[in-house]
Amino acid sequence: MDRRELLARIKTFPLKAAALADDMLSGDFKSIFKGQGMEFSEVRHYELGDDIRSIDWNVSARFGTPYVKQYQEERDMVVFTVLDCSRSMHTGSGALTRYEQGLFALALTAFSAERAGQPFGSIFFDHADGQFFYPAKGRSHIMSVIGKGLDYKPKGGGSCLGEALSRTARILKRRSLIIVISDFICINWEQELKDLSGRHDIIALRISDPLDKEMMNAGLLRFEDPETGITLHAPTGFASFRSAWNDWQDERAELWSAICKHAGVSALELSTNDDALLVLSHFFRKRRGR
Repeated sequence: MDRRELLARIKTFPLKAAALADDMLSGDFKSIFKGQGMEFSEVRHYELGDDIRSIDWNVSARFGTPYVKQYQEERDMVVFTVLDCSRSMHTGSGALTRYEQGLFALALTAFSAERAGQPFGSIFFDHADGQFFYPAKGRSHIMSVIGKGLDYKPKGGGSCLGEALSRTARILKRRSLIIVISDFICINWEQELKDLSGRHDIIALRISDPLDKEMMNAGLLRFEDPETGITLHAPTGFASFRSAWNDWQDERAELWSAICKHAGVSALELSTNDDALLVLSHFFRKRRGR
């Protein structure tokens, strides 16, 4: 799908994101962030029973009578995506590549945050720690992030998911909702994911492809590793090969799920053949009901 077609589909997402916003930022998630922090509101006269630690000594000295600081709960909840832009994400057997589906998930998340009045931010990465977009509100900010995503090209082979997660942890100080969008075909990210989940609420969104589930019978197929360029010829006509392939893919999926569970992270799979809106809505609605 070319850039124009992708952008045309994404421009329909603001209307579709209305219901998703209600589900995404309510229920369990709303309770998680309630009371996460307080911001200064005003001062008032001291009253019997007030905590003396809240006295504003500067104001009290100026007016000759005790005043206390008033605070109100912070209402903004940062919604943040970590988007894998590596070469392996630019593969797929259907109408969409993994990256295009991941970008759709990012756009739906961003417009849902906008609908709920919450700031949205993101980080793009491939073989190196890539572009960081600080959380902000507004349609122009969201479209800028999406535009960068549409134009992003991997600069080399490999995926530095662990570094991207570490950078996110260093920059996001307040507890946030973070969605990690990746095929998770990389190494050395497990501990960083666990560390990040200790402070933030994390959803690991694994972008998969139908070939990850079942290899087709297509004779001798040429495969190329998108990260290294290494090629091999796979005898898909043999039932034993297809069975071994399917078992290997099942083992990868089970390992990923176990890693997420161990890290205290919610795991969600999104295939390139899925409707991203339906999958995300079902997931958040289920979380909301629980």
